[in-house]
Amino acid sequence: MSVVESVDTAQGPSPKRSKGGDTLTDRAYHQLEEMIVTLQLAPGQVLSEAQLAEDLGIGRTPVREALQRLASEGLVNVLPRRGVLVSEINLSRQLLLLELRREVERLCATKAAQRANDDERRFFSTLADELAEVAENRDHAAFIRLDLQFNQALVAASRNEFAERAMRRIQGLSRRFWFQHYREALDLQRCARLHEQVARAIAAGDPGQAGVASDALMDYIVEFTRSTI
Repeated sequence: MSVVESVDTAQGPSPKRSKGGDTLTDRAYHQLEEMIVTLQLAPGQVLSEAQLAEDLGIGRTPVREALQRLASEGLVNVLPRRGVLVSEINLSRQLLLLELRREVERLCATKAAQRANDDERRFFSTLADELAEVAENRDHAAFIRLDLQFNQALVAASRNEFAERAMRRIQGLSRRFWFQHYREALDLQRCARLHEQVARAIAAGDPGQAGVASDALMDYIVEFTRSTI
């Protein structure tokens, strides 16, 4: 299966959109990304473009374009004459990824502390309270939900489109690794508390403390990653 060029929307027809406003490619991308991250599509699995289109109820062109995006993020590999494979989970590559994530996430945290508006600061304050409750109750389901909200809010409040692009490429691989190992290796209470500290620093408008808290969180994530060996 070959990968075709995406339609140049400046010269060609406008991309088709679903009822929710996203393009069909967006819809296919989000569904496939979630299936890969949550291991419904397993590492090493060969993907059939036609079968995915049928399963998702979306045409083959949006599915093909979604697979291109996923390939650019390292979640699938496009191999000549072999098709599309879900990428393997590799510990060494994950640790290299975390080197980049540490720098980008610290940048996002410090800039969010500087640039967040009042509504965003209130959101981070509420998020911190909810993370503290998750730590107390050791509620995995709630943490998964709050972690996603945390990541989205962090990037949005940083007001840096280039950091946002970098984080988007990092987060899928990071979430998939976490999802594979969190049941046996995650210290939920500690992880939630570290997220809480970043959120409180952003809410307080303290970029220095936000950077320190972000590094502490990344120290734990590296420790968690190494513990899976």
